[in-house]
Amino acid sequence: MRVEVDYDACEANAVCAGLVPQVFEVDDNDDLYILVDEVPEQLIEGVRHAVRSCPKAALRIVED
Repeated sequence: MRVEVDYDACEANAVCAGLVPQVFEVDDNDDLYILVDEVPEQLIEGVRHAVRSCPKAALRIVED
């Protein structure tokens, strides 16, 4: 499973980074980074929650 971001929609609210900092990071310039290519098994539910919690619906899950 991977997670992707729509950078046109993302406002870098950092909700995702607050929920799963192992996967999402917002830097000092308010740029969002996905830190992993594949979401580790133990973080999948947290990432699903982060995707649902994104205030701009800028995240999506890609099942491989």
